Amino acid sequence: MLLTGDIGGTKTSLALYTLDRGPKDAIVRKTFPSGEYPSLEVLVRKFLEETGHEPSFGTFGVPGPVVEGRSQVTNLPWVVEEGKLRDALQFRVVTLLNDLEAIASSIPVLGDEDLHVINRGESVEGGSKGVVAPGTGLGEGFLVWDGKRYRSYRSEGGHATFAPMDERQADLMRFLLGRFGHVSCERVCSGLGIPNIYDFLKETGYTSEPEWLAKELENTSDRTPIIMRAGGDGDPSSELCRETLRLFVSILGGEAGNLALKVMATGGMYLGGGIPPRIIPALEKGDFMRAFCGKGRLGVVLERMPVYVMMNTQSALLGSACYGLEMMKEYME
Repeated sequence: MLLTGDIGGTKTSLALYTLDRGPKDAIVRKTFPSGEYPSLEVLVRKFLEETGHEPSFGTFGVPGPVVEGRSQVTNLPWVVEEGKLRDALQFRVVTLLNDLEAIASSIPVLGDEDLHVINRGESVEGGSKGVVAPGTGLGEGFLVWDGKRYRSYRSEGGHATFAPMDERQADLMRFLLGRFGHVSCERVCSGLGIPNIYDFLKETGYTSEPEWLAKELENTSDRTPIIMRAGGDGDPSSELCRETLRLFVSILGGEAGNLALKVMATGGMYLGGGIPPRIIPALEKGDFMRAFCGKGRLGVVLERMPVYVMMNTQSALLGSACYGLEMMKEYME
């Protein structure tokens, strides 16, 4: 039996799977508030006590780099190590995955109901696949066909330097250099980045901030949901927020196009994370694909690549299950 986990700073989801039932049919799944537990070991023990099961394998997706089987979890005082976790839980094997590696691992088993098509394109059989996932931060990953199946690979591409595509984005870059010194893609293409774009537009005089919006933003610790809501087609809306969302979508398209070229994602590009499913109307207005394909002479290559939004909200847990079940098969052979 396999125990999988999707570890987050706010919540951690755990689930149990078997080879017979496969990655889409969990025996049991539970979610816990991460901050209430001193370590992953303590949380897992509570889960196993509540469910009464005794798995022998574990696969966990963690936010942040995994180096030599060890990870400092982002936004939690947890240090997770494969060896210590294996010994503490008396498992045969424990594997840690970067959360984007986990999300990418889910792609081969996603069905049509799990995907929203942004660009139909022409998928090449066995072609590499790329994943860009803006949520609180920005994650990036990719999959490569090894002759038998797709294998996922981690990346910290979200922390690579932001590459402006036009004069306004260059102005945004200069604006943020004064604040941060280094401007990563994550600074402008994530839930953390949306307020940075908003501040740039507001402070450089794009348009005025409505009084009702100023009051809402003043009374919250997280401005991103308010800006996104006021940037949509509903009511109330704000031109400042609408332009923030348009610029965000263009930046996302440009960065997705960058990764697509780097891994030659002829098998398709996938938009994961919490933001893309919430802004599909904005993604379909044309700004995204113009930026995605705006790569000079290779624009025609990008036009042929399929682009999808991942609609499955449990993709990291699903991907951890896919990875873990394959690990179990190889271990038992």
